[in-house]
Amino acid sequence: MRITKIIATALACAAAGATQAAPPRPATFSIVAADPEAGEVGVAVASRFFSVGSVVPFAKAGVGAVATQSFANTSYGPRGLDLLERGATPEEVVRMLTRADDGRDQRQVGVVAADGTSATYSGPKCNAWAGGRSGPGYAVQGNILTGEDVVAAMERGFLESKGKPLAERLYAAIVAGDAKGGDSRGRQSMALLVARAKGGYGGFTDRAVDLRVDDHPDPIVEMGRLLSIGLVNDYWNRGWTAFTEKRYADALPWQERAASMAEKQPVLPEVLYDLAVIRLAAGKPEEAKAALARALALNPKLKQQADKDPDLEKLRR
Repeated sequence: MRITKIIATALACAAAGATQAAPPRPATFSIVAADPEAGEVGVAVASRFFSVGSVVPFAKAGVGAVATQSFANTSYGPRGLDLLERGATPEEVVRMLTRADDGRDQRQVGVVAADGTSATYSGPKCNAWAGGRSGPGYAVQGNILTGEDVVAAMERGFLESKGKPLAERLYAAIVAGDAKGGDSRGRQSMALLVARAKGGYGGFTDRAVDLRVDDHPDPIVEMGRLLSIGLVNDYWNRGWTAFTEKRYADALPWQERAASMAEKQPVLPEVLYDLAVIRLAAGKPEEAKAALARALALNPKLKQQADKDPDLEKLRR
């Protein structure tokens, strides 16, 4: 009986402690944005929070993007995208998500539709400084920031980078916000997601750019390094997807561009290898030989693959 009472007391204390313990808060600054002409939507987010990319960003090609943060209700992501896909506007999405949520006063969310309409919401009990801005094609928001100038700088960073790929514009917004102080607690993680129809490897998914820095002393600088590779990978995916669909004339310009961008990247040998494959398929055997020779010089380990690769058979005759 005494042992039973001790166990019961211990369990009760543990339960009380679990109830009283505050969960970590994904206090952060983020941007959701759309490029209707390119058919892209995306999210970028940075925070003094481990693995912020596992909580905040959601996007779906042809539909829109959602960032959920500040005591985040992660159901806002899939539910928000579903509502957008059903025809709700971003403003309507925000109202519907928050209306039935008892924790709405501590929530923060940004929503953008594929057509560029947008909305942002900050509950009155979000930790200061908290707020956001929105306009055609974007919404920026943040909480526990050093001040309002963080979101103002993010907005400028996005607008002033017009003409660049959406991934670069999202990154520019985060860099600008961080330069103004960003998360008042410091830095830890960052994520960047861009969705485009058939944007993933082989065209099987819409994840054109999907990058995360989960824990790093300077995650924004590290994201810049990854993004330079990620953009190469995006063009590479476009080229390879077109190749697998036997659209060789479409594949070649994307792969040539990927190779040009990869000149100082660790993936250069493999990009050149696939450039050789696509040049050969496009009827350019001499140019294919040149690309393959350079790929093998940079990474001799590729020779074993090249010797058996059916896509390079015409070069071995």
